[in-house]
Amino acid sequence: MRNVTLAEVDALPVPVLPIATVYPPDYLLVWHEHRRAQFLYAATGTMLVETDDGAWTVPGERAVLIPPDTRHQVRMFDVETNSLYIDAAVVPWWPAACQVVEVAPLLRELLLAASDVDPRGGLDGRDEVLLELILHDTSRLSEVPLHVPIPRAAPLAGLCRRYLADPDLAVDNRVWAREAGMSERTFTRRFREEAGMSPAAWRSRARLLAAIPLLRHQSVTNVAARLRYATPAAFSYAFTRAFHSSPSSLRLRAP
Repeated sequence: MRNVTLAEVDALPVPVLPIATVYPPDYLLVWHEHRRAQFLYAATGTMLVETDDGAWTVPGERAVLIPPDTRHQVRMFDVETNSLYIDAAVVPWWPAACQVVEVAPLLRELLLAASDVDPRGGLDGRDEVLLELILHDTSRLSEVPLHVPIPRAAPLAGLCRRYLADPDLAVDNRVWAREAGMSERTFTRRFREEAGMSPAAWRSRARLLAAIPLLRHQSVTNVAARLRYATPAAFSYAFTRAFHSSPSSLRLRAP
C-alpha cells in the first residue's frame, strides 16, 4: 500500500501491514503512538526519531524498530519510507526500546515489493510468503548505535531536546546548570544519574548525530568545519569511534 494512513487499515485482521509513504521535505510527524510494532525504513533521506527516553538518527537505507504503544515523533528530511506495522504477537523478540538497524540489499528489495501488497483485497499465497520472509529477516538485523538517551526530568529533557534541534558548541555545563536552576556540581551529578553519561559526553555525541543529516548534501570537510572540529580527520575519527561507521560511508549512501 502506498500513501495510506495507518488509521485507514489498522483494523484489518492481518498480522503485518506494509505501507510506503513519501513525505514533504523537512516534515515533522508529531507525537503519536500505535498499537502495532513498527519497522520504519528510510528508503531515502534521514529520519530523526524521538521518544520520551531517547533520540535516534536513521540515515538512508537503515531502519528503526519502534515498540508498540511507544510515544514518538519523527522529523523527515527528504524521506520516502517503507513501513511495516506488525502485531506484537508475531514478533515476540521485538526490542523494548527503539533500535536503529542495518538493512541488507535483499531486505530492501523485499520491502519495496511489499509496498505493492494491499491486504484490503486479501492476501494471496505469494503475499503471505513475502511478508513471512520479511519478518524472518527483520529478526536477524544488526543494531547500529545511532542514538543518545534523554533524561526524564523536565529541565534536563528540555535542555537535551533543544540541543538536538540546534547543537551549539558554545554551550557548556555552566550554561546548562544555570538554565536548569542548579549548581554546576548538582546538575552534572543528576544528569549523569539519568543519562548514564556526563553532559559534555552527551553533547559531543549529539553533535556527531547532527552531522548525519548534513552529510546527505555536504562534504566531510564542510561538515567538520560547521561542527567546529579542528580538522576533518579529527571529526572522522570521533564519528567512527562513536558509531562504528565512517562519515564518508554515510555520505556515499546518501540520496
